[in-house]
This record gives sequence, structure tokens and C-alpha cells, in this order.
Amino acid sequence: MIILAFIIVILDQLTKYYAVSHLAGKEPFIIIKDFFQFSYVENRGAAFGILQEQRLFFIMLTLIVILGIIVYTKINKKLSKASKTSLGMILGGAVGNFIDRLRLGYVIDFIDFKFGKVYDFPVFNIADIFIVIGTFLLMYLIITDKYEK
Repeated sequence: MIILAFIIVILDQLTKYYAVSHLAGKEPFIIIKDFFQFSYVENRGAAFGILQEQRLFFIMLTLIVILGIIVYTKINKKLSKASKTSLGMILGGAVGNFIDRLRLGYVIDFIDFKFGKVYDFPVFNIADIFIVIGTFLLMYLIITDKYEK
């Protein structure tokens, strides 16, 4: 779990470094017109732009999540490998965004999907992807009773 989280943090931070050095202050890099592009965004809130300028709140909340995952996995020895994987994904994503908030005061987002002129999905990053995948995997494991060995 810790190794997976570490790999996710490295991948997240490397892609954010690339976003800063190649996208910041520039027009979006269009991959598929009106569908997929890379855009540099400094997100001072949460998902979908809510709770803007609540840095201390997010730092404290993220610390609680990070410490909670670490302590819980140490205490619960019955977790399945899939559960540890899901928690590793959430942990890695949380740490990746936590580093940004501590270091910069905001989270760097750059993955940008649009659906023509109909819908502009909120811009996100690699850490967000792993948090979402890890959360859905964890919910699936809990619902199907495969959370523990």
C-alpha cells in the first residue's frame, strides 16, 4: 500500500511539474478539439471549485484522512489486497494534493475534458484520478463484502 501510494505521489508531482513548466501562462494544449485538452489551473478549493480559499480547512482534513488511512491499515490486519490497493490509491492521491496545498497554497490541475459547448467538466489531476478510482473500488469492496480477507 505504501509503495503504491509513493508511486502515485511521484507520478502526480512529475505531471504537475510538467504542467507548470509547459502549460502555466499559456493557452490550453488541445488534444481533441472540443473534447480533451491540457489546461493549467490553480485550484484553491475542492472538487468542482467548491470551498475556495479554505486552505487551512483542506490541510487539516487531508492530514486527518492520511493519518486515518495509515493508522487503520496498521490496526486492521484482515484487509484484503484489493482493500489495501484502494486505500493506497486514496492515500497517494491525498498526499499528492496535500504537497501542493502546503507548498503552493493551491492544487495544480491540468486534465481538462469538454463535451463540445454543452458541458465543461472541472479540470483535475493525476492525484484526483487515483482518489476517485480508489474510492469507487473501496465502495465496491464494501458493498460486495470483499473488504476483508
